[in-house]
Amino acid sequence: MYDYIKGFITRVTPEYITIETGGIGYQVLTPNPYAFHVTEAEQQVFIHHHVREDAQLLMGFLSLEQRELFRKLITVSGIGPKGALAILASGIPAQVIRAIEQEDETFLVQFPGVGKKTARQMILDLKGKLSDLFTEVDMPEEGDSLFALTENGALDEAMLALEALGYSAREIAKVKKVLETEDLSTEGFMKRALQLLLKQQ
Repeated sequence: MYDYIKGFITRVTPEYITIETGGIGYQVLTPNPYAFHVTEAEQQVFIHHHVREDAQLLMGFLSLEQRELFRKLITVSGIGPKGALAILASGIPAQVIRAIEQEDETFLVQFPGVGKKTARQMILDLKGKLSDLFTEVDMPEEGDSLFALTENGALDEAMLALEALGYSAREIAKVKKVLETEDLSTEGFMKRALQLLLKQQ
């Protein structure tokens, strides 16, 4: 079982990052690939190794707490790895935990693939079991970004990442129209888009 991989990020795509260590490049799916960046500095990525009949997948997270919340989410019937990644992509796991603890179905059904039945199941399965994560989960400050400069195609990259998470073309088109006049990094566009998506339901 993998705990973490320490190496160099060599590629960032809308769906995954590549982290190289020991001459091997590992393809790692993450909630928001643009939270990582290609750099010459060594980075540590916490790993969940997901095994299914047709594939073995590596899921990567910035923090141990984020990974543990992911593992809790995939124990819920109706939530697979892709759905759990989409929930964590919001960058506000503490808000997700709070919604579960307060039985806020309206908030939970805003995520791709989460209907009322799944939201109720999340509350039933996880309420009272996440308190150890609540105070430890990182909550990024508004405007935090690993990118200092706006990149070409940053908005398009962010929209592709939203598509990979399962948001519909209609939802993506709506937020893209709002964000077209803004000058942000890919990470900045992701944060703003997710904020808008969670508000428009």
